[in-house]
Amino acid sequence: MKKNIGLWMMLLIGTSISAQAQKAVKEFENWPKGTSPAEIGKRVADRFIVTPHTNFGRPTPPKVITYAETCAWYGALKFAKESNSNELLWQLAKRFEPFFGEKASMIPVPDHVDYCVFGTVPLELYKQTKEKRYLEMGQSIADKQWGPPEGKRVVPESHVFYSKGLTWQTRMWIDDMFMINALQTQAYRATGEKKYLDRAAKEMVVYLDSLQKTNGLFYHAPDVPFFWGRGNGWMAAGMTEILTALPKNHPERTRILKGYETMMASLLKYQTNSGMWRQLIDVPASWEESSGTAMFAYAMVTGVKNGWLSQKTYAPAARKAWLALVSKIDANAEVSDVCEGTNKKNDLQYYLDRKRITGDMHGQAPILWTAAAFLQ
Repeated sequence: MKKNIGLWMMLLIGTSISAQAQKAVKEFENWPKGTSPAEIGKRVADRFIVTPHTNFGRPTPPKVITYAETCAWYGALKFAKESNSNELLWQLAKRFEPFFGEKASMIPVPDHVDYCVFGTVPLELYKQTKEKRYLEMGQSIADKQWGPPEGKRVVPESHVFYSKGLTWQTRMWIDDMFMINALQTQAYRATGEKKYLDRAAKEMVVYLDSLQKTNGLFYHAPDVPFFWGRGNGWMAAGMTEILTALPKNHPERTRILKGYETMMASLLKYQTNSGMWRQLIDVPASWEESSGTAMFAYAMVTGVKNGWLSQKTYAPAARKAWLALVSKIDANAEVSDVCEGTNKKNDLQYYLDRKRITGDMHGQAPILWTAAAFLQ
């Protein structure tokens, strides 16, 4: 790793403290031994550091970095910041260094929402180190996402969405609302340029108006009438990401906050006695799934600490979810009962039959987001 002066200076003086004040929550303290967010976050982050680049559970190495690994990397960086761990930040930066050289080909081409989310990692590295090469990489990806349609993934609908001021990568899957919002919100945080926040907010409102049902939850896509757990988790986390950045006077904040509050109220009704949520949220016969549960916990913890949600109502639910999730983490700091990667399909049995995986980055990622949120 090159001993870049900017990075080393930041490592010496420490990571910055969050600019946004967070209130203390009694339910988020006094954890049973071995279950605290600080302990769990460190274990899962340390496991990420030594895990080779993953390919959705396949034995062959990936040709490019997958979105699941990206989201875990982003989570580990957030945890490094909130735990004030210079060592973890250095390790995560070291893992990224080859992308400026021999592993540059592993940077995903920014022609799909799942590929563009990679930009959140260099943008977070920039925020914590102020190295401009990270900003240049991440901002370029964010701008490409809103550029004119190009490449092999362009379909007729791409031009329609682009003409409406949305990203041409819009596809109306709820997964998109984390991938798009996380990237554009990160670009705003890194640059202070309002256009990135406006892009994300406009896109989120379109998805809310198009996909949120009267019960507050979301079908996986307009033609897939099932409330898939992780898909709804992506939406919950995406709203959480943008709400932490939207000023109170932003014209889209009220609409997004309403969608978020409606979803959180619905989720309370479906939380199981164990503290988990199910693979299909509203289907009692469906199995309890970890990645969606962790995403909902992240959304609730952040909501309580920012005052968007009632502490009395939501803090106990978030705590219960966290303790349930900790029980799913094995001796290797890998999360069990994680739904495998899932495309949309109008088939109930397809969702019920998805494999349960241990150690999949879809599960590791939101555990890290939630641990960081508890510490913030």
